[in-house]
Amino acid sequence: MEIDETLIGGKRPGAGHGNYRDNKTVVLGMVERGGEVATAIVPDVKKGSLFPPIAANVAKGTMIHTDQLNGYRALPTIGMGYTHASVNHNRDEWARGDCHVQTIEGFWAQLKRAISGTYIHVSGKHLWKYAKEAEYRFNRRDCAASMLTELLSTYGPLPSRRG
Repeated sequence: MEIDETLIGGKRPGAGHGNYRDNKTVVLGMVERGGEVATAIVPDVKKGSLFPPIAANVAKGTMIHTDQLNGYRALPTIGMGYTHASVNHNRDEWARGDCHVQTIEGFWAQLKRAISGTYIHVSGKHLWKYAKEAEYRFNRRDCAASMLTELLSTYGPLPSRRG
């Protein structure tokens, strides 16, 4: 299981004006390699914000791979039986054996391309909807032929094209 977070949102109002995180929303992502992804909007990257969605989405006893964010260090101590390994991007370490977060980072790239290429801008208030759409698409990546039919079925019967 790979877990990572990303910041999505507006640019700061000008050089030197506030923290670069001020206009950004934190999105937490969890992905099982070869499996599904789950996302959650969290208020910050502190363990008190990260651990509830992790506990809700990650099975007990799972081996978790992350980057070096301080909030993840306590994962083995929260009573879920998690084991934890991390890579240190600050030291140009992207993988160590099978420990990496490349799958979730690939998901972030897809989400951010969709936002900047299709939607141009999304507000933090509605970001969860765009994350869930990206989640839906990623989790159905192997069944593309039926995805359109499934999507259209959510709209109910299509109107008749007769005269």
